[in-house]
Amino acid sequence: MSEELAQGPKESPPAPRAGSREVWKKGGRLLSVLLAVNVLLLACTLISGGAFNKVAVYDTDVFALLTTMMLLASLWTLFYLLRTVRCPNAVPYRDAHAGPIWLRGGLVLFGICTLVMDVFKTGYYSSFFECQSAIKILHPLTQAVFVIVQTYFLWVSAKDCIHVHLDLTRCGLMFTLTTNLAIWMAAVVDESVHQTHSYDSSHSNTSHHRFTPDPERAGSSVGGDCPCNTAICQIFQQGYLYLYPFNIEYSLFASTMLYVMWKNVGRLLASSAHGHGHTPSRVSLFRETFFAGPILGLMLFVVGLAVFIIYEVQVSGERGRTQQALVIYYSFNIICLGLMTLVSLSGSVIYRFDRRAMDHHKNPTRTLDVALLMGAALGQYAISYYSIVAVVVGAPRDLLGGLNLAHALLMIAQHTFQNVFIIESLHRGPPGVEPRDTTPKEPCRGLTFANLDALHTLPACPTTPRLVGPSPEGAQEAVAIILAPRGHWRRRCLKDISLFLLLCNVIKV
Repeated sequence: MSEELAQGPKESPPAPRAGSREVWKKGGRLLSVLLAVNVLLLACTLISGGAFNKVAVYDTDVFALLTTMMLLASLWTLFYLLRTVRCPNAVPYRDAHAGPIWLRGGLVLFGICTLVMDVFKTGYYSSFFECQSAIKILHPLTQAVFVIVQTYFLWVSAKDCIHVHLDLTRCGLMFTLTTNLAIWMAAVVDESVHQTHSYDSSHSNTSHHRFTPDPERAGSSVGGDCPCNTAICQIFQQGYLYLYPFNIEYSLFASTMLYVMWKNVGRLLASSAHGHGHTPSRVSLFRETFFAGPILGLMLFVVGLAVFIIYEVQVSGERGRTQQALVIYYSFNIICLGLMTLVSLSGSVIYRFDRRAMDHHKNPTRTLDVALLMGAALGQYAISYYSIVAVVVGAPRDLLGGLNLAHALLMIAQHTFQNVFIIESLHRGPPGVEPRDTTPKEPCRGLTFANLDALHTLPACPTTPRLVGPSPEGAQEAVAIILAPRGHWRRRCLKDISLFLLLCNVIKV
C-alpha cells in the first residue's frame, strides 16, 4: 500500500529554483540598459551631427565609431559562441517561441542583401582611394564581417536561455543591440541626406536647401576633390544607395531577436513544454488551405508591382502623367486596403467562435511582438491623421484629394482590424484544443487508494481510460485528435487569411 502510494502518478519535475545568482537579476538588467543608453546617445550625437555641414563632425568620425562598435560586438559574439560550446551546462533551457524560422529566414535574406551593399560600398570608395580616408573602406569590410558573425550567432543561439556569466551576457547582448540600432540610424540618416541632395539638385530654383555641399564631408557623392566620373563608380554608388532599405530591415530584425535573448538570460523553464505545449508540424506553406487567400494575394502582389513600376516611371514626368500615376496608385491602394480590412475583420469573427484555449503564459517573445506591432502602427496612424487634416483643410477639392482622404481612412481601419486579428492569434492555443474544465476531475486527484473497480464506479472519473495518458500533454493530444475534424474549416480559413495578409503587406511595404 505504501509502495503504491510512493510510486503514484508521475508528474513533470518542477522548475528549478532560482539561486543566489538571480538575486542581482534586476541590477544586471539595469546595468546593461545604462550601458546601452550611454552608447546609443553617443552614437546618436555623432550621427545626427554628421548630417549637418555647420557642425564640425565628419562622416569619417561616424565611420570610426561604427567600425569600433562592430568590432567589439563581433569579438563578444565569438566569445559567446566559444563559451557555450566549451560549457555544456551554459544553456540548460531553450525558448521554443523565440527565433521562429520566418524571422531567422528574413534575417538571412536581409543579411545577404546587406553583404551585397557592403561590396558595392567598398567598390565605390575604392574608386578614388587616393583622396579618401582609409576608414571609409574599412567600415563596409568590418560591417560585412559583423553581419556574417551576427547572422550565424542569431541562427544558432536565438532560443538560448543562458545561465553563465549573466551580467556579462546581458551587457554584451545589449551592446550588440545598440550597435544594430546605431547602424540603422546611420543608414536612415545617410539615405535621407541622399534624398535631400537629389531633391535639391532637381529643384535648384527652390529654397529647400537644408544641406549645402561640402567637399570634405560628402566626398564624391556631391562633388569636391573626388569626382565619381567612371561608369563603374556610378554603378557602385547607385547600387549601395538602393540597397540601404535591406540594411535597415536587417538591423531591425537583429535588434528584436537580441532583445528576446536579453530577456531570456537566466530564465528558468520547466522541463515540459511551455506556452502552447506543442511542437510545430513540418508542413508545406500552402497545405490545409482553400488556396483562395494565396491566389488572391499573389494576384494583388503582381498588380501592385506593376502599379509601383508605372508610378516610378511616370512620377518624374510631366504634370498630367504625374496626376494619372497618383490616381492609379491611390486607387490600387484603396482596393487593397479595403480587402485587407474585410479579411482581417472576418478572421477576428472566426476567432470569436473558436473554442481553443487562450494562452496566458508570460512570454517575452509575444510581448515584444505586440509592442512592436503597436509601435509600428503609431507611425501609420500619424501619417493618416495628418493626411486627413491636410485634405479637409486644403482648398482644392479634386479627385486626388478624395482618393487621398479615402486612403487615409482605410489605412486607419486596416491597421486597427489587422492588429486585433494578429494579437488574437498570438494568444490562441494549439489547433483543436478546447479549454479544459478540471472541476469534475478534482475528486479523482484526491483519491489515496488504487482500487480500480471502485474507481470505475465513480461518475466523475473518465469512462475511457485510453484517453487519460500518463501526463497532461497526452490528454491534450487525445482531445486534439478527437476535435480536429470539427474545426478543420476554421483552420483553413485562418491560414488563407494569414497568407493573404502576408502577401498584401509585402507589396505595401
